[in-house]
Amino acid sequence: MWLLNSSIGKKLIMSISGLFLILFLLFHLSMNVAAVFSGSAYNTVCALLGANWYAVVGTLVLAAGVVIHFVYAFILTLQNRKARGNDRYAINTRPKGVEWASQNMFVLGLIVILFMLLHFSQFWYKMMFAELVGIHGDIHPQDGAAFINYYFHGNIVNTVLYLIWYVALWFHLTHGFWSAIQTIGWNNTIWLNRWECISKIVATVICGLFAIITIIFFLNGVGA
Repeated sequence: MWLLNSSIGKKLIMSISGLFLILFLLFHLSMNVAAVFSGSAYNTVCALLGANWYAVVGTLVLAAGVVIHFVYAFILTLQNRKARGNDRYAINTRPKGVEWASQNMFVLGLIVILFMLLHFSQFWYKMMFAELVGIHGDIHPQDGAAFINYYFHGNIVNTVLYLIWYVALWFHLTHGFWSAIQTIGWNNTIWLNRWECISKIVATVICGLFAIITIIFFLNGVGA
């Protein structure tokens, strides 16, 4: 099947999974915005999701999207390195017109994945997973506001780590978004530059707001 065996098919799968993950980031961002204005509202969302079957299904779909995106990125990276052979050592400078992010997408993606594991261990594991298995610590699994205060309010280490994550994510998105659009075929000579501009705007809005919200959590925490 060409979708699984050809390079174009693999790029298409990686692009679609990447766009799906961007939609999830927008959803997650909306939850964090709610937390800034009201811890109660955020907890209501947490309770609505919780360990309900639809939330569990959504989590499994999200996990599948992350795995598919990373696996195909890994496969395509290996194929590209194999195709280039020793030629990749012949050039030490970045070719003119080639973005730094485009040459380091896999490394940037790896950083994003590693920090996602940190994020899951701090929130998903102690919230949805804890509720599923019936493990309740000092903080109730549905008290998302309390978890935010615990991990961010006055915690400079966590805050800085997350800010680094957003920077890596920004670089990854600025290239990944328009590249995905190009792979799908939604571009032409006029729209290519426009999509590149849109990708920077989308990445800046997502990562910038996440960063601002994280700093707010660090400074003020989440109220009731």
